[in-house]
Amino acid sequence: MVTIHELELKERGLLALSRAKKLGRSILVSEVHKIAGMNPFTFFMLGKERYLGERFFWKDPKDEMVIAGIGISKQIQSDQATDRFFLVDKEWKNFLKESFIYNSYGELGIGPLMFGGFSFDPYKPKTNLWSKFSDSLFHIPKYMLSIIKGQTYLTTNIVCTPNDDESLFTKIQDERNLLLRSMNQKNETKSAILLETEEISPESWKASVEDVVKDLKAGQLKKVVLARELRLLFDDFVEPESVLNRLFEQQKDSYLFIFESNGDCFIGATPERLIKKQDHHIFSTCLAGSISRGQTEEEDHLLGETLLTDKKNLIEHRYVVEMIKEALEESCEEMILPDKPQLMKIRDIQHLYTPVVGKGKSDASLLRIVERLHPTPALGGLPKKEAVEKIREVEKLDRGFYAAPLGWMDYRENGEFAVAIRSGLIQGKEVSLFAGCGVVEDSESESEYLETGLKFRPMLRALGGN
Repeated sequence: MVTIHELELKERGLLALSRAKKLGRSILVSEVHKIAGMNPFTFFMLGKERYLGERFFWKDPKDEMVIAGIGISKQIQSDQATDRFFLVDKEWKNFLKESFIYNSYGELGIGPLMFGGFSFDPYKPKTNLWSKFSDSLFHIPKYMLSIIKGQTYLTTNIVCTPNDDESLFTKIQDERNLLLRSMNQKNETKSAILLETEEISPESWKASVEDVVKDLKAGQLKKVVLARELRLLFDDFVEPESVLNRLFEQQKDSYLFIFESNGDCFIGATPERLIKKQDHHIFSTCLAGSISRGQTEEEDHLLGETLLTDKKNLIEHRYVVEMIKEALEESCEEMILPDKPQLMKIRDIQHLYTPVVGKGKSDASLLRIVERLHPTPALGGLPKKEAVEKIREVEKLDRGFYAAPLGWMDYRENGEFAVAIRSGLIQGKEVSLFAGCGVVEDSESESEYLETGLKFRPMLRALGGN
């Protein structure tokens, strides 16, 4: 059991409280403690009773970083479409001004950190499906467990207002110690049974693919990514913890994420990094072009070789490489980019994959890079502006956070965002799954329909389907 001394917290908190009263605004006090190892899944589950709807979870593909946040000390949200990346960045920096941060460690992903993301297209009319999520939405957690390369850290973020008094810190101390004492308790999860699977307007979706192919042959568009929805009905409330456990077993080589908002839960296992910033180092991923896995090693190898030489998929992949290279040139002094793609193999599917490594300029802004990269041609199309406009016109789906940037940024402006594909939205006893594919001139609607079916599989399996 870990106990963090109240005197330390109270002394630090009183300094922040004094500043809050002097300035007449809220002030953050954040402290980081290195603690004995804890299970991040257990930590996430402990927040269910007290902080349901205020939790997030993130794991990178190499298990170098796992973070779980519970409670909300500050929320940054907006439905303003114009300058949304800039406005989030500005509000985050303003929130950090005058703050008291006690962190003696140099690792990423500890201390004050905001987790969340942006909707795919803020200009697309919003439906009830994503009504619980703003177009820009980030949470600064009250308590956050970070496991960085095997070491465990606990961050506590307290926002002091001019109206608070020192009893706030006694309350936080008691709450935190109760949380730490509960880490050894067992938490059972139950699995809801899938009753019904509904494909949302499949024939209409195929028709939209055919219409877009005609537009591609006649106009300036090179590629348009179209997505569709699968709606699942269960016999009981779907527990994100149960789905997360299955994703961890089945999709360990992906980014695993959960982001809750007002009772709804966005969850997924995506293979695709959008951007990572670590000091002056920039990392991105070009991921486009896909084929199924084989039943045998020989078949799997043959399918992989087919993908590596397939003209349609290679063209799709080249579009992504060219766009990401162009987007990063503004923020990087130099870049390393392989000449040819390689294969990324995950459980159900294999992709063409090209890693990108760059050295960022001194003024490189993480959210500015996110803005320039989103959406990549793998999720939107080319040219970007025209492709997104075409999606807005023909796609009936409200994508919300699907295929959009989701991730975290810490107070040192380091962070990582993934592209939120292979994902679903849990809403009580119902879940929506999302999948898309790149439509080009020689696309066939039936083939693209089957490809989206393949991309539903990871989440469908984690939810107990086939």
